[in-house]
Amino acid sequence: MSHAADTRRALEPVIAALNGIVLGKDRQVRLALACLLARGHLLIEDLPGVGKTTLAQTLARVLGLSYQRVQFTSDLLPADVIGVSVYDRDQGRFEFHKGPVFAQLLLADEVNRATPKAQSALLEAMEERQVTVDGHTHPLPDPFFVVATQNPSYQLGTYPLPESQLDRFLMRIELGYPSAALERELLRGRDRRALLLELAPQLPLAVLAEVQRYVQQVHVAEPLLDYVQALVQYTRDSGLFDAGLSPRAAISLLRAAQAWALLHGRAGVLPEDVQAVLRAVAGHRLQRRSAVDGGGGADIDQLLLGAVAVP
Repeated sequence: MSHAADTRRALEPVIAALNGIVLGKDRQVRLALACLLARGHLLIEDLPGVGKTTLAQTLARVLGLSYQRVQFTSDLLPADVIGVSVYDRDQGRFEFHKGPVFAQLLLADEVNRATPKAQSALLEAMEERQVTVDGHTHPLPDPFFVVATQNPSYQLGTYPLPESQLDRFLMRIELGYPSAALERELLRGRDRRALLLELAPQLPLAVLAEVQRYVQQVHVAEPLLDYVQALVQYTRDSGLFDAGLSPRAAISLLRAAQAWALLHGRAGVLPEDVQAVLRAVAGHRLQRRSAVDGGGGADIDQLLLGAVAVP
């Protein structure tokens, strides 16, 4: 893509197709797409039945990505995710049988229902975009995008994701219930799975790769960097959080803002782009100190934006 406006035009059919399946969730759809364009991974936390799996399937369909789904359960083993080496008597050697992680879009469904050992099987894959089995390294497809869903932690049979795993997700979003009018449309309309089967890819893989490369070229002015650093520094110095945002989180915030700007046809990042993605990028990385009462029940993004002025 030679121009931000060209990129926006190329992505408009993708967004339209996504919104045609996942009704009334334009902001969440755009955040999910921005996450993919920024080469991150997405965590969707919400109640069962609100469309988490549908969003992942639709993303794979409209972008023409190979797709695999793993249902995380308490008895899931790491080999069930990454694959296993099996001895071939005829060849006299071990042959590696690839697991579902070797897909361009992997849906890790209800990831917090598996044990920490099974959850950790995703760590190397998400961070290094490769897996190592029996001393041999196997590269994963490009692009490689993990969409993990999890149920709220108060539900029975869940294992909270450790901070190291949460930090691997560029964004966490929630979908929420649809409005009454959109729920009526869902009730009257065709089954979402039937509509999914009719979807055609809206963006060639080569163009998707080009857009992902272009994200890091979206201009970031020095005052914008000052703003990002001020937000990050506030989380470290304010005393409101158990731990502040890490340098990796700061980079994630900037990349997400660049992708958000590109989605909206801008060749440079504005403070509004940082503000638009702040909650999705920072919300799951920050834990309020229980002893601190400042800010009441304010959302973390509103707390930060209210405390840090735009340069």
